Amino acid sequence: MGKLTTAKSTLGQIPPGVWVLGFVSMLMDISSEMIHSLLPLFMVTALGASALAVGLVEGLAESTALIVKVFSGSLSDYLGKRKGLAIFGYAMGALTKPLFAIASTTGIVLTARLLDRVGKGIRGAPRDALVADIAPAHLRGAAFGLRQSIDTVGAFLGPLLAVGLMLLWANDFRAVFWVAVIPGLMAVALLWFGVREPQPRQDHKRTNPIHRRNLARLGAPYWRVVGVGAVFTLARFSEAFLVLRAQQAGIPVALVPLVMVAMNLVYAVSAYPFGKLSDRMSHTRLLALGLVVLIAADLVLAANDHWGVLLAGVALWGVHMGMTQGLLATMVADTAPADLRGTAYGFFNLVSGLAMLLASVLAGLLWDRLGASFTFYAGAAFCAVALVGLGWSASTAVPKR
Repeated sequence: MGKLTTAKSTLGQIPPGVWVLGFVSMLMDISSEMIHSLLPLFMVTALGASALAVGLVEGLAESTALIVKVFSGSLSDYLGKRKGLAIFGYAMGALTKPLFAIASTTGIVLTARLLDRVGKGIRGAPRDALVADIAPAHLRGAAFGLRQSIDTVGAFLGPLLAVGLMLLWANDFRAVFWVAVIPGLMAVALLWFGVREPQPRQDHKRTNPIHRRNLARLGAPYWRVVGVGAVFTLARFSEAFLVLRAQQAGIPVALVPLVMVAMNLVYAVSAYPFGKLSDRMSHTRLLALGLVVLIAADLVLAANDHWGVLLAGVALWGVHMGMTQGLLATMVADTAPADLRGTAYGFFNLVSGLAMLLASVLAGLLWDRLGASFTFYAGAAFCAVALVGLGWSASTAVPKR
């Protein structure tokens, strides 16, 4: 009873703005995942693309989003304001969705993905910095975990809606893509009317956040977090390959998005508890446990493509995401000056973006040439190397506070 009361008390202390930002993210995730959960299959079956092409599209798209965050995060620091940039980014994401519905070639899909992810890049760093600005320092891990949990509800509702509409409309990919526009526009409206941005500090001065003098204020603990984030991204390639693994299991096309539903359901349920745990536990130890879980996920997914084994691996993948994603965001906020948080998130995501591009392209090459099992075994091997590296640097790792 005491633990339950404490949990309710913690949730009650999290500011309303964090909750609203979570629901904004949820709506946009519904919109995005309705498309992304079907996109690998749409590319392979309707457009005749290879697994390498899927990896290239996914890697370029995600890395573009993360690279753009450098500039949007720095701009939000320069202005001392975050909300306007976040609104612009969410609006751009919503308005690019129709391009997927009219795509007739892989090139058009790539263009749509890049524009969509530019929107994500514009909004991502300012939104994360806004969460850090709103949340009290002693509840920062719980706040990021809560936002991630609500966000990820959209990541499993989106594929669920995609499944229902695919069954209803006889596998009409394009019709589902058109419907995805609606929750995207709802996210923009909720952010516009539902979030009040904190006033900039009175001593705020408009200086160039990426000037050498300011970058020097991002010290060694912050750059260690950047390095850790890059290693984690290299060890975990795009979730598009989970969808392709499901196709190999013989799951009907209309039901394949249920794989992402399962992964994101576990992610949503686990993100807040692990975020709250990170406020009390060694960050390095929790990251190491996250790598162990990802190794287990890769080994299970490599074992065979039976649907039961597939779901077990996907569930472990979701636990790993819940353990690590909010934690890394918290570590950036803990190690960066308040007036450079947008820039800090931007550079963190720039490095992670380059790692994502490399990981996804490599996974696509391995998949095409050596098969799915080898791809996941390679992922497990890289995780093991990353785990050894994390242990080796534990003596200089970022402290909890």
